Amino acid sequence: MPKRDYYEVLGVNRDAKADEVKRAFKKLALKYHPDRNPDSREEAEAKFKEIAEAYEVLSDADKRQRYDQYGHEGLRGTGFRDFSNAGMDSIFDFFAGAFGGRSGFDDFLFGGLGGGGRRRRGYDIQHDLTLEFTEACFGTTQSIEVERREPCQACGGSGARKGTVPRQCDMCGGFGQVEQRAGFFSVRTVCPKCSGKGQVLDNPCPDCRGTGRAPQRSTIDVRVPAGIEDGVRLRVPGQGELGDDGATRGDLYCYVRVEPHPLFERQGDDLLCRVPITFSQAALGAEIDVPTIEGKATTLRVPAGTRSGEVLTLRGKGVPRLNGRGRGDEHVVIIIEVPKKLNARQKELLRELAALEDKHVSPERKSFLDKLKDFFTEE
Repeated sequence: MPKRDYYEVLGVNRDAKADEVKRAFKKLALKYHPDRNPDSREEAEAKFKEIAEAYEVLSDADKRQRYDQYGHEGLRGTGFRDFSNAGMDSIFDFFAGAFGGRSGFDDFLFGGLGGGGRRRRGYDIQHDLTLEFTEACFGTTQSIEVERREPCQACGGSGARKGTVPRQCDMCGGFGQVEQRAGFFSVRTVCPKCSGKGQVLDNPCPDCRGTGRAPQRSTIDVRVPAGIEDGVRLRVPGQGELGDDGATRGDLYCYVRVEPHPLFERQGDDLLCRVPITFSQAALGAEIDVPTIEGKATTLRVPAGTRSGEVLTLRGKGVPRLNGRGRGDEHVVIIIEVPKKLNARQKELLRELAALEDKHVSPERKSFLDKLKDFFTEE
C-alpha cells in the first residue's frame, strides 16, 4: 500500500516551520495514542505509527530536504525507519532518544504525568477456544477461565506488607524522575531508586513480592459472532493483564478451533452435504429429505436422470455471513448407492431391466460399444 504524503498526514503546509510541525504532531499523537483508544487500539496504533513516521522525517532538516526533493524514495540511506511494521515499544524507544528518555517524550505529549512517565498498558494473553460446528455457524457466548495477574488480595495491590504503607521516594521526592545537569543542559530520567513509581517499599508483601499483582483464575464471557471460521484469532479488548496504575488492560486473544461435523463440510460461507439416494430415485426423479445445519430436514427435488456426483443447491441454507448480510448456500452432492444385498424379487426385476437394456441400447452405450468393437477389430 503506497504511503501518504507526510505533510498531508500531519495536516501542515509544505512550508510549515519546525514548531508548526511539532505542534501538529503533538496534537495528532495525543488523539491517536494507543493508551487513549482502548476500544480501537489496532486502528489507533496504525494511525500513531503513520503520524510518528511523518514527524520523524519532517522534524529532521536533512531528511525533510531529501523528502521534498525526491519523495519517499529519497529517504533511502538516510537512516530513515519504516514505522509501519515496527512495534509500539520500539517507536517509543526511538523517540525517547530524541526527548531525553521516555519520560521526556511523555512530558512532551502529556505535559508530565507526575510520577513515572508513560503508563505501560497490560500484556496481552492468549486462550485456545474450541467450538462446536453449529456454534461457529450461528454464534454463541462462552464462559472461559484464564489465568492473569490481578491486584494482590493480601496487600490490596499496594505491594506493601499488610499493616505497612509505601513511603515517598527520597531521591525523586515522589515525582518519579530525577534531573541531571551538565553545564547549560539538563535531562530528566526515570528515578533509579523507585523505577519511576515515586514510592518505595521498605516491607514488601510476601505474597506478591512487592509487585502488587498475583496470578488468579478469572472467568470471562466471550461473545463469538456468527459465521466465525476455524483458525481465526478473536480479540476481546481489555481482558488481558493489568497495566500500570491508570493504564489500560491488555487484550485477550482467543484462537478459534472448530470441531468437524458428521454431515457437513464448510467451504467459506457455503456448506457441502453428501446425500445417498437409490438408483430408482436417480433414474425416475424423486423428492427427498435433506438435513440442514439448523437440525431440521428440508425437501429437495431430484430431477430424473440425476447422476452420482451431481450437485444440487439449496439457496440460503448455508452459514450466516460474518458481516451479518445473509447466508451462504448448502450444496448437496448426490451419491447413488448400490445395494450389497438383494432379495429374490429385486434380483428378478434387475435381470428384466438388464434384458431390456440389451435390446434397447441407449445412444451413449451404443456409441461406447461401437468404439469397443472398432478397437478389437484393429487389433
